[in-house]
Amino acid sequence: MRKNVLLLFLTVFMFYSCKNEGAKPEGKEIEKQEVTYLSFGENINAENSISTAEMIEKYKNLKEGDTLDIKFSAPIKEVCKTKGCWMKLDLGNEQESFVNFKDYGFFMPMNADGREVIVNGKAFVKVITVDELQHFSKDAGNSEDEIARITEPKYTLAFEADGVLMKD
Repeated sequence: MRKNVLLLFLTVFMFYSCKNEGAKPEGKEIEKQEVTYLSFGENINAENSISTAEMIEKYKNLKEGDTLDIKFSAPIKEVCKTKGCWMKLDLGNEQESFVNFKDYGFFMPMNADGREVIVNGKAFVKVITVDELQHFSKDAGNSEDEIARITEPKYTLAFEADGVLMKD
């Protein structure tokens, strides 16, 4: 009788342990999360935004005087510490895009450094004068000594944003 009870117990155990109902596939289960953004300037959406690597390639094909309507995503490297009236986006490989805002119509939070953004607007290349560079350096909160060391104009990957989305 003990053998029959043991055999019955093992049979029931094997039946339930082999049952496939409710089994999860191997690998990690990833919960899909909705990304939320804070919006600045014109209302834009995140669709059709290109990567920083793709944006670098676009900039390579621009000459001074050319403009390109485009949307791309990048992390903020630095924001104007006076008003939030400009930002620098990190494009990787020690390259950055200097972003100002259309018609001085909106500003970014001054503590947004490091946040991921999507910018929509016009990309172009230009040479920034020494006076402008010194002004931007002052806005960034740099010392008078650092500002005085700026003595040459700079070729810049520029962008005029009409709308910005910042990950919340």
